[in-house]
Amino acid sequence: METLRDSSDPWEVYERETSSSSSCDAGQNACPQEELRLEHLLLLRDAFTSRTPSDKGSRRSWRGTRRKGGGKGGMSLEEFQNALSAVIGPNSQSGWMERVFNEIDVSRDGYVEWEELCSYLLQQCRERDRTSRPRSALLDTEPLIRRCSHNKQEPTIRVVVVPHPPPLRYISVSKGGLLTVWNNRLHVLKTLELAGDPAEQGVNRRRFRGWTTDAVYLPKVHKVAIATSSRDLHFVDVSTASCFEDVHLFGFTNVPTSLCYWHDTKSPGRRSLLLWGDEKGGIHLLWFLQPHIGLFESPFTEDNVPQRIYMQDIGDHSRLVSYQHIPAVHQEPINRIMFEPHTDLIMTSSGSDASSVVIMHMSLRRKTYVWKINKGVTCFDFSRSLNLLVTGGLDPAVRLWNRFITTRPVAVLHGHGTTVLDVFIYQPLGQVLSYSKNAELRVWDISSHRCLRTVHLQFPCLQPGRTPEHGNFPFLLVSPPFLPQTPPHILVSCRDYLARLRLEEGGRGEEKGEGGRGGGRQCHGAPLSCALYNPTLKQVIAGCDDSSVSVWDVETGRLHLKITSAHGEEEITCMALDSSHRRLITGARNGTIKVWNLLNGLNLHKLEPVTLSEVTGVICLHYNQLLAVGWSQQVAQYDIKGAKDMFVRADMSWKSGQQHRTDILVVDHCPALGVIATGSHDGEVIVWTLDTQRPLVRLQRATHSLTTPPVDALLFLQRRAGDRQWRNRPLLLSSQAGGIYWWSITGHTHTHGQFYAPDREKEYVLGLSSDQENNILVTGDTAGCVQVWDISQYALNITQEPSSSRPPLLQSWRAHEGAIVSVEVLVYTERLFFLSGSVDGTTRMWTVEGGEGGHVGSFGQEPQWSLTDPATHHTSRDQLNDLADGEKEEREEKSESESDQSQSSEVTGQKSAIFSGGHGSPAQCLYEGPVEEAPTPENQTGPVEEVPTPENQTGPVEEAPTPENQTGPVEEVPTPENQTGPVEEAPTPENQTGPVEEAPTPENQTGPVGTQESRAPSHTQHTKVSQCHQLYAGIQRKMAVRSERRQVFGDINVNKIFPIGGVCTPFQALAVQDCQEVFLLDDLPMSPWMQRQALSCVSDAGLSSLQLSINSSEQEQEAT
Repeated sequence: METLRDSSDPWEVYERETSSSSSCDAGQNACPQEELRLEHLLLLRDAFTSRTPSDKGSRRSWRGTRRKGGGKGGMSLEEFQNALSAVIGPNSQSGWMERVFNEIDVSRDGYVEWEELCSYLLQQCRERDRTSRPRSALLDTEPLIRRCSHNKQEPTIRVVVVPHPPPLRYISVSKGGLLTVWNNRLHVLKTLELAGDPAEQGVNRRRFRGWTTDAVYLPKVHKVAIATSSRDLHFVDVSTASCFEDVHLFGFTNVPTSLCYWHDTKSPGRRSLLLWGDEKGGIHLLWFLQPHIGLFESPFTEDNVPQRIYMQDIGDHSRLVSYQHIPAVHQEPINRIMFEPHTDLIMTSSGSDASSVVIMHMSLRRKTYVWKINKGVTCFDFSRSLNLLVTGGLDPAVRLWNRFITTRPVAVLHGHGTTVLDVFIYQPLGQVLSYSKNAELRVWDISSHRCLRTVHLQFPCLQPGRTPEHGNFPFLLVSPPFLPQTPPHILVSCRDYLARLRLEEGGRGEEKGEGGRGGGRQCHGAPLSCALYNPTLKQVIAGCDDSSVSVWDVETGRLHLKITSAHGEEEITCMALDSSHRRLITGARNGTIKVWNLLNGLNLHKLEPVTLSEVTGVICLHYNQLLAVGWSQQVAQYDIKGAKDMFVRADMSWKSGQQHRTDILVVDHCPALGVIATGSHDGEVIVWTLDTQRPLVRLQRATHSLTTPPVDALLFLQRRAGDRQWRNRPLLLSSQAGGIYWWSITGHTHTHGQFYAPDREKEYVLGLSSDQENNILVTGDTAGCVQVWDISQYALNITQEPSSSRPPLLQSWRAHEGAIVSVEVLVYTERLFFLSGSVDGTTRMWTVEGGEGGHVGSFGQEPQWSLTDPATHHTSRDQLNDLADGEKEEREEKSESESDQSQSSEVTGQKSAIFSGGHGSPAQCLYEGPVEEAPTPENQTGPVEEVPTPENQTGPVEEAPTPENQTGPVEEVPTPENQTGPVEEAPTPENQTGPVEEAPTPENQTGPVGTQESRAPSHTQHTKVSQCHQLYAGIQRKMAVRSERRQVFGDINVNKIFPIGGVCTPFQALAVQDCQEVFLLDDLPMSPWMQRQALSCVSDAGLSSLQLSINSSEQEQEAT
């Protein structure tokens, strides 16, 4: 596969992406620009150039001599501080000097050169200048465009958003009166045509004869009001999935041209207001006095037709409606109308030069403000918080006005080439969005009056030299607080096409956690793709699917650094640290790779992409040599050791070339042996030697199936690889379809062990990690569970056949609601901790104390924790309350409420000496949890103390625990005897004649789970059991209350929620009786047409063959 340099510009992908931005914790980011000036830099240059290195034999001085050809070297930290103090002055604080030195010295050799200082200052200035410029609110470079084929090429007049009932829907109204319902992905759900005059239906097949002028959504009452050129309003009920026209208000004096609706969000029962402007420049106000009861008086009728109300008879509905008319506000038709409820102001606009924009009080007793703009106004928007009025008109200019100054605008924004059709103020970012007739969308910054971005929407209906047809209101802005849970976005209509573009949320980058002990659910806001631990800086780094990188302080869980749009809009797929642990390497789905400074978040290098496909793994070798793998099926090399340029070329001279037949998914490195391992989608693992760059061994599990599961994770046991006596033992672990496979890379036999790790069937293990001594193995699966295994003695003895027994399981607990993608084992202050990252958007810390994994906390939560103070950690009970309620409810509902009818024996033991730093044997490693024998009618009378072994377990488990014999939710560590996955034939020494081909499941594990001893429960253990029963008793009570709430509405028939007639609501469906079967008489009279057709039916089966339809010609003959 050729690199991009052979076909196109390899750096073009970086030019198209959105620029990244970083934000450091307050007080942590060094700001040398505030201290250094030009004269200071000149003095510093002289100090660097005139300096003679004091240590001639130092490595840095030698490197400086070799690179520069002279005897000048860099400055150490002490010399750097002395030089800055001499230049700036002794009164300057030295704290920022040390931070600047550390940020420059990313290679950690203890010296800084003049060129490195200049590069650092230049990067800081560029970053500061870029971040000082406001960012455009638009996030999408390519909008989502859909065509409404039902419009019959007529333009869309207005698009309204309907948030209730969920899910979110859009309704577009065409010029010909056709309503199209869309889902949030712009897929058509339903269409509806407005009803016309009943007297004309027989004359013209088209039911609606006219043009629509505007539409508005009426919240709380869940209706859409549509104005038409027939001088009427159509009210369409959208409270259910089946939309239908409910009320037809007709007989207006003039044509309504613009609509606006207001309701009190804090008091839904109070009156609401519907306003519209007409073609004569008048304003109409229709107050709905009791909207929670109904908009109009609606007598019961059996006809399933819209209620028709004549406007002159509106007085008959005085109990619910109040009407007011303000004539001749404008000399031309009103094209926009808006209501400001805080000050009771009505704002209107028209194309008139004498009254372009009018702001008047509802009572008509206060001063009226009139703007006189040349050629009038086609659109406007107003912001009360900004006290800003924005207008657009026939002249291609956007004007910003002060609310009280009508003679001169604050600013005139030039850029559009044609008429401005619509404008909106996006308050969260202080920007204005404008749209012109040539399908050009512009984003303006209000404070600087600059155009931040211009997007030419490529609608398929656009033709060169022709102006596309638009509706009266082509813009729809959806943003908080109208829809708090919906990401902000805009919809733009052009003829019969719709385009959707996402907007950036206001306050993005501010991490907000849900307070309270137990940790906030929100940590990152997007699913995690990878997470790792930096042992040098004591930080946890998490990469997310929204292309953001979060750096957390491991001691407190506080956010230290945030990088947004690291790869534009592409997902981050992999991360790695360089040899100094001060630089971060990230790979993305589009093939781009970047190098970041972890101290300040600056982008140091951009690496040449091999292809525009996903990068799945990056590793850093000695001397900062990078290897990258991915869907290109190749190994790319990069040298960032001495790179000073931003762009670094890829070295594709890997000697053995392309060896994998499918995409490479994972990679791991073993420095002690000088090898790397790569795993591909076809299940093949290749071990490469770095010296020769050729495959050393190919590993692949044997299987009889047609397909082999892909390799999900790889892990080298570094401690075993560093000891010569264990190098012929299994050193490499791979995860495939939930099975953990143990491989050796030397000798004749490569397979030495395999077992199924997850507690459930059909789960996968995506996270693998081990401690420094390789005594424990930590796995994280797609069910959100973490397992800790004792592998200190596992697979150390070479046997002819691979072992299919599981190692002793020390701990297992549910750590996340979603799949776990990364697990890490870290040591802090000589204590062992676990790190887990999940697609549910959380990264959590765990400790070995607590039996089921003590929950330290979630990164980003409030309050913060301290790893050195166990009192600030979250206990295991707190963690139970934070886990997914859905799974706990399902588990509780399956268990019986009577806990005294069955018993479960519990065998508890002491923790393994591994967690305390010792190297105990498996005989001394006892895990805490139940070890039960399969329940049978013979052994179900008392607790069982014996642990099954291959000698006393002669067959598969006869009966798995069921909700009938299970007294409560079992939270103990799973053992090979109580696993409930699919049952396969258990391999034993008698029937196991070859290597096990498939990944063993918990049911076919026949080996002993370590060497375990049964003990009688002590007083402390009984106390633990009592506390556990009390905990689950509280959960059961909570579940009983929830079950009672479900039963309150348990009799609702979902098939009855559709409207019956025109007055049925979902709540009235409870009172609707079921349909009853009707028996017809045998001697029913037959019509002449049926007699001529000789229709007869003597049985129920003959009904299906009857021809009951009649065509139009036969109907006319029947009538004559």
